[in-house]
Amino acid sequence: MKVILNKDLATLGEEGDVRDVAKGYARNFLFPRGIALPYTESIIKLFESRREEIDARKADKRKDASSIQEKLEALELTIAMPAGANGKLYGAVTAQTVADELDKQGFKIERKRIELAGNSFKSVGKYKVTVRLYENASAEISLTVEGQAIKTETKAPRVNRRRRDNERETLAETAARAQPEPAPKPVQEEGSLPETAAAEE
Repeated sequence: MKVILNKDLATLGEEGDVRDVAKGYARNFLFPRGIALPYTESIIKLFESRREEIDARKADKRKDASSIQEKLEALELTIAMPAGANGKLYGAVTAQTVADELDKQGFKIERKRIELAGNSFKSVGKYKVTVRLYENASAEISLTVEGQAIKTETKAPRVNRRRRDNERETLAETAARAQPEPAPKPVQEEGSLPETAAAEE
């Protein structure tokens, strides 16, 4: 069925565009969200009355796209990623990685507008990234992917449990031998009183 877009939708078009879409898509998604309106005479007249306003907004978008294009093409991005000695990355530079880096530079670019050759870069080097802007306008960015050495933590050597237990036993035996043995108690003869009792008598 034919609809007229009431808002911009990246996958479909811009405000004022006429599109043919599935009925279910229009009724369940586009109409409830106000993204599109049915293609009827009254709606067509409404959009014709707004034509100047819509065209002015499109002109502003073209102007903004041209300004962003110049800034992006003057930009040289550098992304540092963990990499091996052979230059292979532990991971990959994706459109999202580039979008995050552009965001740090002050450019709000959607991930789906960024195109990388082969969808990702998996080794260090210099690359070109295409950013689709408005209508047919696009910018080409120079990107350098640098390797970053990974810090490896040295782990303490594992001690064999049996060996550790044996060492503990040896230490315990050595400590026991070092302690002096207690003096033996005097043995009393049968029928004799203890010394303290004899003294009292």
